[in-house]
This record gives sequence, structure tokens and C-alpha cells, in this order.
Amino acid sequence: MSSRHDHDHDHPHHDHGHAHGHSHGHETAFGVGAALNAAFVVVQVGAGLYAGSMALIADAGHNLADVLGLLLAWAAVRLGRQRPSRRRTYGYRRSSILASLANAVILLIGVGAIAVESIRRLFEPTPVATGIMMAVAALGIAINGGSALLFMRGRRHDLNIRGAFLHLVSDALVSVGVVVAAVLIQLTGLRWIDPAAGLAIAAIITWGTWSLLRESLHLAMDGVPGDIDPEAVETYLGQLPGVTGVHHLHIWATSTTETALTVHLVRPGRPLDDALLSQASGELRRRFGIAHATFQVERGDATCAIEPAAAV
Repeated sequence: MSSRHDHDHDHPHHDHGHAHGHSHGHETAFGVGAALNAAFVVVQVGAGLYAGSMALIADAGHNLADVLGLLLAWAAVRLGRQRPSRRRTYGYRRSSILASLANAVILLIGVGAIAVESIRRLFEPTPVATGIMMAVAALGIAINGGSALLFMRGRRHDLNIRGAFLHLVSDALVSVGVVVAAVLIQLTGLRWIDPAAGLAIAAIITWGTWSLLRESLHLAMDGVPGDIDPEAVETYLGQLPGVTGVHHLHIWATSTTETALTVHLVRPGRPLDDALLSQASGELRRRFGIAHATFQVERGDATCAIEPAAAV
């Protein structure tokens, strides 16, 4: 029985640069986005209280959650660049997953507060200064739309960046909804439209956040990343020359941009073949985006010491 870890310096270094490059390039975007949205939250809260608009206050709550999320994601990017140690062999890369999970939880808590206050005001409508409501919402469209553009390039490569992008886009769309609500109140004089808009905003936030929560929780529990088909990986490994069996296949995310794999390969009567394992590592990286592959090669003449996990 023998084992070999993927330590080909040219390939892993290329992957690390690709993954971290996106996050590093967005550090300025995180800072600018957080600063703009923090300032806008102050404006929204003041204007919402002055105008008596639940829709504006609801949107401010959403923006505040986004500020916290951006700061968490920004911190995770910086932590993820710290070098591994003997005690933390993956460094702090998983902090990006935890930041995404915390971001989703914070947003859902904010949604609950918005929904409760909106329901209360639905039964006790108050006058709304629609002019202020529209002006502040229009400013929100510009700020959130501009901030979202800063994250557009990297949204396909990093769950943190995608979460920031989606939340900022949803903020811009919510601000559009606030403008529409203000126009409808002006045209109809119906005060209940404002708290109803607050409830609609809460529903939109929940819908947009749920997938982020589900994916972040899945990765935090060492689930296989959604863009990787484990059956396809197993099929590829089973077709390697001399391989008669594949077991103990584990695929998990070490961060929101990197994936690792460990597997036992049964190759009866074959010597350890570094060239084959190097080729397999490269193919796993190219086909599936798996940057860290560890192989344990077995001759198959003894029972593996670890029992395979039961299927569920």
C-alpha cells in the first residue's frame, strides 16, 4: 500500500494564483462597497424616520446587513491569504465559507425584524412623505447598482463575491420597488402600500438569501461543491490504467474558491506510478476544478483498514 499527495509545484501554484487573484483584486471593491452602503444606511434611516416610510427603513435594514456581509467577506479574503501552519494545515481558507454562512444568517434575522414591523404598520398605516421616499430610493439605485458592478467580474469564481454581487443587485431592485410604491401612494393615497412594500422587500430578500444559506451550509458541512459531479469524478478515476476499484472518495471545499479530494485507488500488481498520479491530478484540476488531490494506491491483496462509509 502506498500513497502520494499532489505536490507538483507548477500546477498548484497556478491554481492558487487564479483563485486568490480574484479575491485580492476585489479587496478595494469590498472597502468601497461597504463604505458607500454604510453612508447610505445612515441617509436611509434618517429619511425613513422623517418620511414615516417603512419601505425605506426596511431597505436600510437590508443595506446594513449587506455592509456587515461585505465586511465579513473582506475579512475572510484577508484571512484566507495567511500561510498554513502545523496546527492549521489549510490556513484560514475556510473563513470565506463561514463568512458566507454568517452573511446569510444576518440577512435572514434582518428580514424577520422587517416583516414584524411591516405587519404592525399594515394594520396601523401612517402618513408617508413620498417625495423624500422616491429621492432616497433613487439614490439607492445608483449606489447599489454601481457597487454591484465592482463585483461583476469575479462572481462566477467565488461564493463570497457572488453573494456580494447578488445582494447589491437585489438592493438596487428593492430600491426600484420603493420608488414604485411611492408613485402608487401618490396616485392612490393608500397608506397601506408602504408596509405592503416592506413585506414584499422582506420576501425578495428571503428568496435571494435562501440559496446562499443553503450552499454555504452545504460547504460548511464538507459537502461536494455544487458544480462538481462526484459520479463523474469516480468514473474518471475508475478508468485510469490498471485501476480496478475506487473507494473512500471524498470531495470537499477548503474555501469558496478551492476544492480538495482524497481517494483510494486499487491497482493490483502495479508499482507506484508517479507519472500516472501526476497526470490524474492535472486532469482533476482541468476537468473538475479540484486543486488538491491526494491518492492512496492499494494492491488489493488486503482489506482496507477503514470501512467504507454507509450510503444515505
